[in-house]
Amino acid sequence: MSFGYTVLGFGSGGVPFSATGGTVTNSGGYTIHTFTGSGTFTPSTAGYVDYLVVAGGGGGGFEVGGAGGAGGFRTATGLGVAATGLTVTIGAGGVGRTGDGAPINGADSVFSSITSLGGGGGGSAINPGPAVNINGGDGGSGGSGAGRSGATAGEGTDGQGNDAGASVGNGNYSLVAQGGGGGAGAVGVAGTITPYQGGAGGAGTSNSYSGSAVTYAGGGGGGTYQGTSGAGGAGGGGAGGSTNGQSGSAATANTGGGGGGGGAGGTSGGNGGSGIVIIRYLT
Repeated sequence: MSFGYTVLGFGSGGVPFSATGGTVTNSGGYTIHTFTGSGTFTPSTAGYVDYLVVAGGGGGGFEVGGAGGAGGFRTATGLGVAATGLTVTIGAGGVGRTGDGAPINGADSVFSSITSLGGGGGGSAINPGPAVNINGGDGGSGGSGAGRSGATAGEGTDGQGNDAGASVGNGNYSLVAQGGGGGAGAVGVAGTITPYQGGAGGAGTSNSYSGSAVTYAGGGGGGTYQGTSGAGGAGGGGAGGSTNGQSGSAATANTGGGGGGGGAGGTSGGNGGSGIVIIRYLT
């Protein structure tokens, strides 16, 4: 498809460019369409737009659980769009685990041909025994694994996020610390047991397409049996839990942050944060 030269809000053939869909605001000479729920972006004519597409973050794991990874983060300028309805899908965050089992990833977010992958969920595997480890989920950014003797960290996707931090344990229920989930801007921090420390979530990435600088897609913090739980990564990541009765914290909605891993005593993981799509063009 051929598009004409586009500048200052003009589309193909010099026709003024406008669009409908989402919540519309204006800032710094741009018209901004923000989607916090699924919808349709419909340009009036062919033209070019800038976009930010953030997927849902992964859910945290149950009981000294792994952390959720951030949802995939994709942004670019000058995407050619046609004068037709373009689908916008906002990925939900993965649900925090309330029992042992496989990671629960976040859902993908989509704008037109652009797809950001949901964040990997955190593993949950304390109760079955020292021989059982559940690896973290792969995704936009990876979720961390869980188990009494460590588990493999989930992997992030190139151009969208980073890997989770390593989880550690010596086979004893009380000597376990899970890594932090990966963030859009940094790898999750590894857990440690000397001293007891859940890994912090990887930091997210700042973007100003909303009209002000906002950090998105921070990884969740890893859970630990005792000591200090992992902090959530900047960009909406939920903190991990520690000690009896401290659940992992939920990530912030519409940031794509990962949920925190649960602490000791049958505690649940935090929910991942839902995603967001922002589209802007000069006016």
